[in-house]
Amino acid sequence: MDTDFKDKPSRRRKFLRSFKFAFKGIKLVFAEELNFRVHFTVSIAVVAAGFVLSISLPEWIAIILLITGMFALEMLNTAIERTVDLVTKEYHPLAGQAKDIAAGAVLCYALGAVVVGIMIFLPKLWEIVK
Repeated sequence: MDTDFKDKPSRRRKFLRSFKFAFKGIKLVFAEELNFRVHFTVSIAVVAAGFVLSISLPEWIAIILLITGMFALEMLNTAIERTVDLVTKEYHPLAGQAKDIAAGAVLCYALGAVVVGIMIFLPKLWEIVK
């Protein structure tokens, strides 16, 4: 008798439930984190600009990777902040450093995304203005 077959519905349920938890996390971050909503709003503007300026497929790939990477990094930053808050209610220099480092990672990525965005959009905007 194949016991693997009996476990498949259970595995499938666990797999589908993992998506439920993931979407719950995204919804939570969107509802509670201003920076995430700012990134989301900027992303909508960037995608709209991409359509208006007819960016190429490689440019779309870069933009999509940057947007999804920014969302993921912002969620990781939030998870780190909440974990630190859970572990220590009192101020501790290492707790502050952990939060600062996580925020710094988000800032580095955001600055890189801005540079790539400028490299993609500025030449196209320049052609329109010229």
